[in-house]
Amino acid sequence: MNYKDYYKTLGVAKDASQKDIKKAYRKLAAKYHPDKNPNDNAAEEKFKEVNEANEVLSNKEKREKYDTLGSNWEAYQNTGDDWREYADQANQRGRNTRYYQGNASDFFGQGGGAGGQDFSSFFETFFGGRGGQTSFSGGDTQAEMPITLLEAYEGSKRTFEIHNEKLRITIKKGSYDRQQLKIKGKGQLGVQGSNRGDLYIILRVQPDPRFQRRGDDLMYVAQVDLYAAILGGKVEVPTLIGKVNVTVPKGSETGKTLRLRGKGMPKYSRPSTHGDLLVKLNVNLPRQLTTEEEKLFKKLQDLREKEPATTN
Repeated sequence: MNYKDYYKTLGVAKDASQKDIKKAYRKLAAKYHPDKNPNDNAAEEKFKEVNEANEVLSNKEKREKYDTLGSNWEAYQNTGDDWREYADQANQRGRNTRYYQGNASDFFGQGGGAGGQDFSSFFETFFGGRGGQTSFSGGDTQAEMPITLLEAYEGSKRTFEIHNEKLRITIKKGSYDRQQLKIKGKGQLGVQGSNRGDLYIILRVQPDPRFQRRGDDLMYVAQVDLYAAILGGKVEVPTLIGKVNVTVPKGSETGKTLRLRGKGMPKYSRPSTHGDLLVKLNVNLPRQLTTEEEKLFKKLQDLREKEPATTN
């Protein structure tokens, strides 16, 4: 995994205070926010990088791990061990680590759904066959596992086989993209009975065509016709547990965002608590008007010019 310089991403010094980090983050987040840069993939990617950097540097414990372990810090992000015990061994462990950098869908298929894929074939290919020795002496192993947004929402279990040993991994509610899960002692086989390394599974949450994830919140773009936007009305909105009808206020404009509290992703540390679903309205103008419709719109225009609407 490539090392990311989060200080460089935010444009701050390594001894920057939390106040400086917060200030730099807000400035960059506002600059690259998707709402200000519609259909700009480069700005969207920069926005994600800025958020990732802030998530680490604004958290005291994560920042300490990052500063101490450098490029190896994420390997200890979700372990139950005291990561400080491994700090002096990080470089040596890194030299023995084997990475898979290809397209995980080549092994898992395009769907990424729970329970339906043959994960054994992936691990057999990656680890060199069942029960076989490798040229690595007990090194750690890192591999990616694609999951759907629904799996990240509901949680799931995955079973696979390595070296004639079946392993089961639990994906908790609220899991997130690039999250690392550690299976201790299940990495590369050591030579002549020496200790095995550890296995690190990196979760890759696959894009969902309906939602964009922003932390624990989800964003959905709802298409609204002109009449509902002007007069008010209802619009059907999907959630990860079913559809709901949302009230569109009178006089809504494109870009207006409605917040559905508790309809977002579960919080990883508190799965009973959820983020919000943000419904962004996109008002669609009517096309191919009939002659009668054009006359009515013209009449409305004339009325508007003669009797401007008063502001309540």
